[in-house]
Amino acid sequence: MVTDYTLITNLVKHLHCIDISQYDVSFLNKSINVRIAETHCNSAKEYEIFIQKNKEEAKILICMLQNSYSDFFRNPITFAVLERIMLPSLILKKKETKHKEIRIWSAASASGQESYSLSILLEELKVTDSYNFNYRIFATDKSEDQIRKAQEGKYSATALNNMNLKRLKQWFTKHGDNYIVKPELKKNIDFSTFDLFSKQLDCPPTSIFGDFDLVICANLLFYYKPKYQKIILEKTTSCLAKGGYIIVGEVERDILIKHHYQELFPQSGIFQKY
Repeated sequence: MVTDYTLITNLVKHLHCIDISQYDVSFLNKSINVRIAETHCNSAKEYEIFIQKNKEEAKILICMLQNSYSDFFRNPITFAVLERIMLPSLILKKKETKHKEIRIWSAASASGQESYSLSILLEELKVTDSYNFNYRIFATDKSEDQIRKAQEGKYSATALNNMNLKRLKQWFTKHGDNYIVKPELKKNIDFSTFDLFSKQLDCPPTSIFGDFDLVICANLLFYYKPKYQKIILEKTTSCLAKGGYIIVGEVERDILIKHHYQELFPQSGIFQKY
């Protein structure tokens, strides 16, 4: 049975001007139910009253909804195609057009794993490719806490399960029980907060003009209702350079197919608009 949490979503919007009704109904309801249980409330009405008396609870709920999970090299197929085909072809394209910079927007960067994974691939390609290309990764998230974690670049050993030993030794420094990203991996990444539903801006201000070769919004779309999925796709696609690519998570591929995007490699989540 699906409970109507409209009064709770309206209250959160009133308190913090954040519209959590944008989220997918099942994801939103599950998150609210978790907080109802953890606050020992017996009903949605009790939880609404609890929020009114404890204003910090609304912030806790918002953070729970925004705290998206990420991982290094999360989709092996996607990153294999990027490493062996897409990024080398972009480097060749830059060489032919005499434009040296590859521009990438990680539009839901969370705590930075995706951005650092991309930086690792590009740094490794710099060593093997004679063309002296540059790159800039614009990593954004609407959560300030997530961006702070990304900038710090400190991760537990369990968070690096998908990292092979060679890369772990080359790009991270062990500090106690944690691993810290080396400075040379951070130098071409710009971390900033950005709301994909901003009505004033289409791309991160730090990128100035967008023109991205790749926009990655993997494992983001399925958290939102279809109306807002469309808004995200239209905004990110408008920021692509001519012939640019958009990358989504494995379970989001059908969403792009329905919106008339073409997947370039089977099961890769790498698409172009047609």
